Amino acid sequence: MADRNLQQRFEQQLREHQKIVFKVAGIYAHNAADRDDLAQEIGAQLWRSFSSYDERRAKFSTWMYRIALNVGISHVRREQGHVGRFEPLDEHHLDTIDGGEPIAEHDERLTALYAFIGKLDPLNRALILLYLEDRSYTEIADILGISETNVATKISRIKQNLRGQMTTAAGA
Repeated sequence: MADRNLQQRFEQQLREHQKIVFKVAGIYAHNAADRDDLAQEIGAQLWRSFSSYDERRAKFSTWMYRIALNVGISHVRREQGHVGRFEPLDEHHLDTIDGGEPIAEHDERLTALYAFIGKLDPLNRALILLYLEDRSYTEIADILGISETNVATKISRIKQNLRGQMTTAAGA
């Protein structure tokens, strides 16, 4: 009976926060088959870890992000030897990054932003994903296991780099 209750709690939490899985899979796997595989891998790891989840220590979404991002980063590291399998993150991926809901307008700036994110290393990709979701520096630091100061510094550098790239692209 306890196992069934645990499974029901897990399924309910997963349904409520499933967009996290899709976002992470969309950022770390760039073709449909890999995104599906990664989403399943994230779900399996979440289930394996759920019995150790302590709601007094972290919100479910924070805990879920931590696991999903770790699985995503591990996926990228495994795939680095298979560079030819990756596609650049571009407009045709935009519909799947936010859980499969279509984005109304594919404006050039949004396409450029996703291309920029796709070029970031796995940790910075996770950082910017959380930042774009309006997560607090405290929550980002907790999810990624780095200090708030490190979060602020990295975000500042990413923004500066993005501004530089956008300025260069606009002048070209």
